Amino acid sequence: MRIDYRIDRPVRLEASFEVEGFTVLLGQSGEGKTTLLRAIAGLLPAQGEPFGGLPPQHRAIGYLPQGYALFPHLCAWENVAFALPRGSHRRAQAIGFLARVRLAQVADHYPIALSGGQQQRVALARALARKPQLLLLDEPTSALDAATRNEVMAELIAEMHEFGLPALAVSHDPHVAMLADRVAVMSGRRIVQQGTPEQVLSRPASVAVARLLGHRNVFTAVVTGHEAATGTTVLQWETANGSTLRVPQQAGLAAGQRVHWMIPAAAVRLPSAKAEQYRSGNPVVGRVETLLNLGALCQVALRCGAEQLWLAAPVDLVRHHRLTPGHEITVDLRSNGLLCWPHTDRPGSGEHA
Repeated sequence: MRIDYRIDRPVRLEASFEVEGFTVLLGQSGEGKTTLLRAIAGLLPAQGEPFGGLPPQHRAIGYLPQGYALFPHLCAWENVAFALPRGSHRRAQAIGFLARVRLAQVADHYPIALSGGQQQRVALARALARKPQLLLLDEPTSALDAATRNEVMAELIAEMHEFGLPALAVSHDPHVAMLADRVAVMSGRRIVQQGTPEQVLSRPASVAVARLLGHRNVFTAVVTGHEAATGTTVLQWETANGSTLRVPQQAGLAAGQRVHWMIPAAAVRLPSAKAEQYRSGNPVVGRVETLLNLGALCQVALRCGAEQLWLAAPVDLVRHHRLTPGHEITVDLRSNGLLCWPHTDRPGSGEHA
């Protein structure tokens, strides 16, 4: 399903992108993401498709607002029944929808007695009762704690796939975007990139998108020239003791030009456990500041001059190098993991502090 909307008030924005399966619209607060959902639902004046020109009650939309908006004085089945036409079978129909989200057993419970995940599924059952063609979710993790966020969202997405119902969720949380089937990124109140989470995360289209996706390793450097023989562009990372970096050739960049650049933590490599296999193309010396043990992986923050560089490595390799705070080590910044863009001084451009 293609979303193509133009809104003039309360904010001016344009959005054109594809919804496939569970799609997340990612953007900072204030971009107009909730405004767009409300416009699609027919709650705000706008021009666009689908459902353009139809009153809200005639749009085949299921809408889960932020916080789920359950009526606290109504039990679960009554909340679901609110979306159903009046009749003698409303309770049975409502419980049927609760059964679809595996909550028939809490039909008589009030929202205060339900967990955040259960409240979300009651709101989902109420949305399903409208027999929608599209489900809209506004910040679906806002009422969930960090410990249950991924579990609840994974279950919700599985249910969307089971129902065969396309869904559009808006969020500022890159963790939610990484669970989606498709991601559209909004910046400057327009869509600046879209694709699968893997495509968008590995190749952000700009420094602003990189920051929205939660990339920590975003810095500035100066282009010193190009090496035609190796097909590389050479950068000087001035604030990291003047380290030299080589990236795949960027023909549009001129010597002396300042650039933004980034590298995913996974593309910052510790030396191999077998020394003879270690060849560094972009060696950078750093001193360990922080180690975060996340189970099989460890995240390590290195102090490189005035900058902090993050890497992600297997715990066994971290132990092999006996990394502890204060330990100095040379890491390799993989050339094919480096991305760079022309520097801009516009406010909010993502200038590294």
